[in-house]
Amino acid sequence: MIENAEGQIIGLSILVQLSRRVREAASTEEIGFIAVNESKQLLPYRQSAIWMRGKGILSVSGVPDPDRSSPYIQWLSECCKIWDTVKTSCCHIPEDLSDELSSLWGEWAPSNAAIAPLKFKDGDPLGVFILFREDPWHENDLALLNELAAIYAHGFSVYSGRGNVWDKLRKINLSISIKAGLALLAVASLFYPVSMSVQAPAEIVPKDAFVVRSPLDTVIDKFHVRPNQAVVQGQLLFEFDRTNLGAKYGVASKAYQVAAEEYRQAAQTALVDDRFKAEITPRRGRMEEKATELSFSRHLLSRAEVRAPRSGIVIFAEQSDWIGKSVSIGERVLTIADPNRVEMLIRLPVADAIDFALESPVRLYLTSDPNNPLDGTLRYAAYKPEATSSGIAAYRLKADLASGTTPPRIGMSGTARIYGKKVSLGYYLFRRPLTAVRQRLGW
Repeated sequence: MIENAEGQIIGLSILVQLSRRVREAASTEEIGFIAVNESKQLLPYRQSAIWMRGKGILSVSGVPDPDRSSPYIQWLSECCKIWDTVKTSCCHIPEDLSDELSSLWGEWAPSNAAIAPLKFKDGDPLGVFILFREDPWHENDLALLNELAAIYAHGFSVYSGRGNVWDKLRKINLSISIKAGLALLAVASLFYPVSMSVQAPAEIVPKDAFVVRSPLDTVIDKFHVRPNQAVVQGQLLFEFDRTNLGAKYGVASKAYQVAAEEYRQAAQTALVDDRFKAEITPRRGRMEEKATELSFSRHLLSRAEVRAPRSGIVIFAEQSDWIGKSVSIGERVLTIADPNRVEMLIRLPVADAIDFALESPVRLYLTSDPNNPLDGTLRYAAYKPEATSSGIAAYRLKADLASGTTPPRIGMSGTARIYGKKVSLGYYLFRRPLTAVRQRLGW
């Protein structure tokens, strides 16, 4: 009696431990793993499996992720479809199945199976818990298996989605007239007018910004400003490498000096010798040519320093991206923007394009502050889509912020909702499926 009592206490403690493990499980897969692998602490068996309605084999003992295409799993699934009809824990042997399934039993599993149904609280079937072993199953084994199945079924029901609002509504008994009225109300609601709208990624960009371009074909040597730094008109922004420019200026200066000296000598000699009068005009032209080249070299050297043409904030990526980089004439280097003059830049994918007009309302939900959307009106819409950085064809749209709105920081991004004309709720909900069907069928 003492040994029997001690065994019962140990079994009870194991049952409590398994129950705690099931309550702490985070998914149906974890509960299934516990069921097929840790139930062996209470009941001796060789193989175990969990079969769920609508999902098939969920867990198999000794296998972390069962392969549904394996012959064993397929044979076990066919057996479980038959065992799903059992009402309480019971024993099964190969002779209880069809000839085809029973002939494969000896190949895949021991000859004695214990089947325990898994049920919801209301008695609806949930699945089957199967145990295989060589020895026959006894009544006390089935009773204990029934308790384990109840624990596992309770855990599975938590993640099954049962008990929600729609499930409760399904169980409410309504008269035919009420159901018909609700159906007519649902159909009528599809004709309720709503504003057509689409969402698209957007960002805050400067409005009427001044683009600073490279005036020379040379290399940038040094930056004197940082990204997003405020500058005033005339402030030094960056400067180019003066090595080549200085060398060209030096060569032009020497050439001018030589041409000027030759002209001076010819003019002095012509005063005493008429033969040199014919040399004065060509040498004067050469001197003027070299003077022009010297003036141009001096002008290029003076443009080695680029200054801000207006006040604002400078917008560019990084200083290191430009220092030492060779640039061409007219190449964009940075932008000077007024932080108080901003607008929304929206990239609307072609697949989401709707019929909207300029001055349509726009609402921007910034990623950094989605609870305080910014209102605006559509000002510009490109007629031709262009590829974005992600490779998606999209229309380029611009929208002005509503008057009195505090301008957000340039560069902030979010999602913009563009509102179009009024349409029915049914068209609003089924626009995409209807478009896909019409494109596929061609009508």
